[in-house]
Amino acid sequence: MSATKGQSQPEPDHHAPPQLETPSLWQVMIAFLKIGVTSFGGASRPMMHRESVEANKWLSERDFIAGFALAQVLPGANPVNLALYVGLRARGVPGAAIAVLGMVLPAFCVILLMGYAYRELIAYPATHFVLAGVAGAGVAATLATGAKMATKLDRNWMTAIIALAVFIAVGVLHISMTPVVIVAIPASLAAAWVTDKGARDGR
Repeated sequence: MSATKGQSQPEPDHHAPPQLETPSLWQVMIAFLKIGVTSFGGASRPMMHRESVEANKWLSERDFIAGFALAQVLPGANPVNLALYVGLRARGVPGAAIAVLGMVLPAFCVILLMGYAYRELIAYPATHFVLAGVAGAGVAATLATGAKMATKLDRNWMTAIIALAVFIAVGVLHISMTPVVIVAIPASLAAAWVTDKGARDGR
């Protein structure tokens, strides 16, 4: 009879951080070349999430959400900011440079080709329907990514209040992003500190 029979076994820790993979620079290049060639508009962000979190496990969900938030508030193109962040977390400075190159180079070539095609086909009504469809797909992909990441966030009333306030300020009142960010960042940091302090005190 085993000595451990009858003893309770430790339960698996479902909150343990996931085991992350370290990609090669070649893998980073291939992933971001694929994203740069096939993504349009907001579709690049869900594709980066799938490549870096779901498929290859280079980043945790929490790390990606942090990078996504930083990419929104920093100057520059949001997808390029996010590519830089993912590459930096996955493989350091070389990974960041390769990720940005993989995003920008194919997009530059595609924009040149599509610009020429648009100039030649602008007179046809079907051209505008195609562009409207691409824009709609980009918006839908962004909303899907936002909804998916929202399910991963910590649920507390402070987070909900800040998110609602930012939505009303930007989406309803059309206030410029700059003052909203200036107010929202310290408010978010204060809320995170209060929530974390409350969790520690409650232990």
